[in-house]
Amino acid sequence: MVKPQKFRMKNGLRIILVPESQSLTTTVLVAVEAGSEYETKSINGLSHFLEHMCFKGTHKRPTAMDIAAELDGLGAQYNAFTSQESTSYYAKARNEGATNILDVVADMYLDPIFEHQEIEKERGVIIQELNMYEDTPARRVDELFMNLVYGDQPAGWDIGGKKEVISKLTRDDFVKYRAKHYLPQATTVVISGGRADHGMLEKTKDYFKKLSSGRKSVKPKTKELQKKPAELVSFKDVDQSHLVLGFRAFDVYDERKYALQVAADIVGGGMSSRLFQKIREELGAAYHVQSSAEFYLDHGLLEMDAGVEHGKVDIVLKASLKEFSRMAKERVGIEELKRAKEHITGNLFMSLEGSDALAYFYSAQEIFGLRLLTPQEIANKINAVTADEVRRVMGQIVKNDRLNLAIIGPFKKRSFLDILKV
Repeated sequence: MVKPQKFRMKNGLRIILVPESQSLTTTVLVAVEAGSEYETKSINGLSHFLEHMCFKGTHKRPTAMDIAAELDGLGAQYNAFTSQESTSYYAKARNEGATNILDVVADMYLDPIFEHQEIEKERGVIIQELNMYEDTPARRVDELFMNLVYGDQPAGWDIGGKKEVISKLTRDDFVKYRAKHYLPQATTVVISGGRADHGMLEKTKDYFKKLSSGRKSVKPKTKELQKKPAELVSFKDVDQSHLVLGFRAFDVYDERKYALQVAADIVGGGMSSRLFQKIREELGAAYHVQSSAEFYLDHGLLEMDAGVEHGKVDIVLKASLKEFSRMAKERVGIEELKRAKEHITGNLFMSLEGSDALAYFYSAQEIFGLRLLTPQEIANKINAVTADEVRRVMGQIVKNDRLNLAIIGPFKKRSFLDILKV
């Protein structure tokens, strides 16, 4: 796999080329340092709403149909997504269509018109999207967990926002927010695949020299406030209880993240993991169970999630906490450590077979301001993790003053705090 080439324009915009000569496709991805953690409460959900509006028309392509028809006519795959700390737009097509998708994606990013009528129509679409998430407890419980851990600050707010806020956003809100965040120094363009070449680099420079400059609004620092285990129990008449159990961790810049990733994989990273074997195979209490480590600009999490039979929630929580505690006290065996490393690195390489996955892989590193590491370099860091490092980092994370539980189920007057202890 070829090492990426990074270029910086005079206006501060970064361009990353990831050439893959054997790839049959090319992806153009534009990422910006703007997400829900950059919002204020009065505009919570605007980052995501703005992402939708960039597909609704530009001066060159006045309607959503103009954009969609052109991309569909190229046989392209295209989408956008908003997270807590970034928003990304991309299109992927056969190599022959590389310059065309660059033209479309650049146009959407640089020149959205935010037409009033389209805002009103999309407002209804966004509200229905929020309704869909509310009706999807397996997803909604993740949002509740963030609400619980971080409370009433940007890190604790939903990415999609609240319906009452979405209903009040105006065109002026979009224009002002974009002027504060969609700036050259906060933007990264990644071109990956068969046409990640000098010609595409020059075309990208030509397009993005038009991006307006300004002073970037900074993200407020996330505050960590917790002294004892906390819970958020949400009543819903569902067929299974959905829960997220986890601990506050650290940010993406902390080198302990590799050891924590290995620990998370041992706990619940695959079908041979401890929680999968205990909760699904032995207890028969859940179909889905997994654990992961998540890292952000100034905070992070170690968590497990599962969909559980109502009557077995207590036993699942106890079993999960027992495994987290064991990891903090006992040194993992050589074979278990090796298996987790192989699972992580194998999945990493397999997940990057497409030009679109490669584009996101490098854009995510650049948006965080990290040194660009190849998949092999990350695999080397994972493989260097020792059993002692795993035990040490778990000992630092698995503590009562970092422990949280969010659960959706048929529980009206039930608390699980008596179980929440390590």
